[in-house]
Amino acid sequence: MQLENNNIDILCVGEVLVDFIGHQKDALISNTRDYHRYLGGSPTNVAMNSARLGLKSTMISTVGNDGFGQYIFMRLNEVGVGTTNIKKHDKKPTSVIFVSKSQGTPDFIPFRESDSYITEDQISKETLLRTKIFHTTCFALSKEPAQSTILQKAKEAFKLGCKLSVDLNYSDKLWESKEQAVKVIKAYCKYNPLIKISEDDMLRLFGKELPHQEIFDFFHNEGVETICLTLGSKGVKLSQKGHEIIQLPAIKVETIMDTTGAGDAFWSGFLFAYIKEKPMLECLHVALKLAALKLQNVGRLPDNINILSKLL
Repeated sequence: MQLENNNIDILCVGEVLVDFIGHQKDALISNTRDYHRYLGGSPTNVAMNSARLGLKSTMISTVGNDGFGQYIFMRLNEVGVGTTNIKKHDKKPTSVIFVSKSQGTPDFIPFRESDSYITEDQISKETLLRTKIFHTTCFALSKEPAQSTILQKAKEAFKLGCKLSVDLNYSDKLWESKEQAVKVIKAYCKYNPLIKISEDDMLRLFGKELPHQEIFDFFHNEGVETICLTLGSKGVKLSQKGHEIIQLPAIKVETIMDTTGAGDAFWSGFLFAYIKEKPMLECLHVALKLAALKLQNVGRLPDNINILSKLL
């Protein structure tokens, strides 16, 4: 398959949500009085960031046939994300999440409705044939029917020559059990995805702090070549099978405005550079720059700047 003939750079499969982010800084949800509305969902952030970086991104998701669903279509269309594969569900409202504003990992309460109703008819073989990267998240994999759909389509994508990607943003709140999550994650790992994980994700998934090498070995043993472990303010480590581990510090940010979506900004930058066939070290540098830019802004990346000029 000739990648240069494809015309979807990143196919983002998973949750599109409305995030209500707390207005009070460093307040738990129990103490938050006001919320501001933002478009959310990890794969949605990646799709939007990618479009703003000049890539062709398409979203596969399901929303409610309601006002929040209309808002989602409007926001995605504004930045040029492909929306023809997003389904409107007549009986399930658009999923909503309330998030605290925090300098650390935010507290959140999910109200999940339509987001998990992703079905196989939304992802055709023709779509996969035009796709370079098939990206999803642990959130999207946590609930049926999306879980079965994504695993099946990931298998098809892999066989057709797509590169797979996953953000393993694991949370106990979203899964029936850790055992089920590990089983599904292992099933996805069979297709050698680019993996993005955080220390927080791994602490929640394994129930204890593990040495970084143990985390890398776990995924390498499942057939994964490239694992990116984000360390918050301490930067990032990347492990490639058969290569020395690369470690880079985070870019210093004087005032952190909002951490929500910083990991998605990081991964958007990484995938952008990966698609441009940059070496791994440069992929990480671009990723760290985009994450730092996001940390300085509430909600999404700012509209009033040329993001590409900040990365190059």
